[in-house]
Amino acid sequence: MTVSVAPGWAGTLYRRRQWLWLVAAVPAVVSTLLIMVVLPPDQTLDNVGEWAFKLCPFVFAVLTVSLFPRGRFGPALIVFAVFVYMSYLDTELVLRIQQFGRSPDSFEPVYQFELFVTTFIVLFGLLAYRLGGGRTANVLKVGVASILVVISGVNDLTFWALNDVWAAGAKPAELKWASHMIVFLGGPPSVPAAVAFMVVHLVLAAVVVALPAGRWVDRALRVPASPPAAS
Repeated sequence: MTVSVAPGWAGTLYRRRQWLWLVAAVPAVVSTLLIMVVLPPDQTLDNVGEWAFKLCPFVFAVLTVSLFPRGRFGPALIVFAVFVYMSYLDTELVLRIQQFGRSPDSFEPVYQFELFVTTFIVLFGLLAYRLGGGRTANVLKVGVASILVVISGVNDLTFWALNDVWAAGAKPAELKWASHMIVFLGGPPSVPAAVAFMVVHLVLAAVVVALPAGRWVDRALRVPASPPAAS
């Protein structure tokens, strides 16, 4: 079926949509290789710039999935993603945990790969949504909302609440390990500050999900009605 789209940048992007995903895929792959292969593992973020750099592969990957073309190879691609998880990601994470058990001072490789696995799981869900018929606008907003949930600090708070190995049984008053909060708040957040940080991000995620992104795209692509011919 041929779709008539309005001229302009929105129409140009729509007409090139079959290959547009590669524009986001290339920086996603390059930045991932830089962080996972070239640079040494680092558990701590020193500034907002480093936070943005570490987050950019996730953002580019979400954009890639939202633009990925749907086709008859969708089921095979999903099964292949499961194979990648079981054959490499699961095994590599276990190996890093075992290495940490032998060398307790080297937690950074475990932390780095755990974040990589988290990203993979989010992207797997987005890919299934996209290949199952999700339109680009909806996949993109779900991806952005998922990023907001991931960086909200909810796992830092559950780590604080559920961890039973604190010294003398007293939970710390500050989340000194939550460096992605520290770079924005200027210091280790107290528990109430961490809860507020999380709530703000979850509210933003809910707002993003509720946005009528599909309607905005339809309006941008709609061909203007022709004026009536003069009699």
